[in-house]
Order: sequence, then structure tokens, then C-alpha cells
Amino acid sequence: MLHNIPEPVKKRMNYLEKIDAEDRVNKTPRLERLRQIPPETGKLLSILAAGAPDGKFLEIGTSGGYSTMWIALACIERGIKIKTFEILEEKIKLAKETFRATKMAEHVELVEGDARDFLKQEKNISFCFLDAEKEVYNDCYDLIIPNMVKGGLLVADNAINHYDILKPMINKALSDERVDALIVPIGKGELLCRKI
Repeated sequence: MLHNIPEPVKKRMNYLEKIDAEDRVNKTPRLERLRQIPPETGKLLSILAAGAPDGKFLEIGTSGGYSTMWIALACIERGIKIKTFEILEEKIKLAKETFRATKMAEHVELVEGDARDFLKQEKNISFCFLDAEKEVYNDCYDLIIPNMVKGGLLVADNAINHYDILKPMINKALSDERVDALIVPIGKGELLCRKI
């Protein structure tokens, strides 16, 4: 999977990495920036998703589709789709371009809107990557965990670099007897929760 990433995917990843780097240098307003994960976090997501139990794959916070591509590599290998949620119109447009350019559109369902409005209906979740505005993490956690299959994985980004904001949700996860949880010091810090 990681040894044979298709060329269109590599090309698009490089393109989005360049935009992300420019956003940081140019002081692009926070909500307009891609704020995407680093490649090593993407590789971790691919490996975790490839080994997750059977069930639905979700992503909350599509942005330009960078992390979606990493997860979709596992979906392609497994013959399944990922459902990803995004609110911001410009990012939805960029993500659609990403999925067309990489020929991953058939493995991705892009939902336009607030994931919290849809998560109650999502059952049998086996993998979820949470990388949205930090203020929604706690709500998303409360909606996702009860609907996860045994062995299902929730990965929440920014557990180290936004620890102060995420502390209530992180502490909840670390003490939640429904999951085994820890913070993995890769990228910006990933809170990894496995449903018991």
C-alpha cells in the first residue's frame, strides 16, 4: 500500500503539501488554511485503517482531501469507501478536485455539512479520523464512541499541539472504560482510542 502509492496521488499530495506550507508562511487566515496533517501521520492513518475491523470508515474535517487520500489508500486495498465531512465551501471544492485528480472519487463519499448533524445515524463505525475545529471534538467523541464496533479505532489529531483546548476530551477518553486510549507522539500528536 505505502510502497505503491499511485503517481496521481503522490502528485496531488505534493501539491497540497505546497499549498499548506505557503499558507503557513503567508499568514493565511486560520479558517482558510488547509492545516493538514504531516506525511508521517498520513502513513500512520493508512496502516491503522488497513488493520481496522470491518465497518464504516469516517473522517470529520476533509479540508483539501489530503488525509482522506491516506485513508483511502487503505480503503482501496479493502474494497470499501470512506465517508468524509466538510463544512467550508472552498475546502469542499478543493477536496472534490483532489478526488477527481487522483481517481479516488469512487472510494470517497464527501458529505457537505456539519458532521454532528449526521453522526447519530452512523452505526458500525470501525475507523474514524477526527481533524476539525477543536471546539467540536468533545461532541464528536460523544457521538462516535457509542456507535463504534468492537476494536474500532478513533484517531483525533492535534492531541499535543492543541492539548490545552482538547484536554477535557482527552481526559474523558483516557478515563473512558469503553476504550483503550493513548496519545501517540507523531505529527501534531494523535489521540488513539480503540473500542473495547
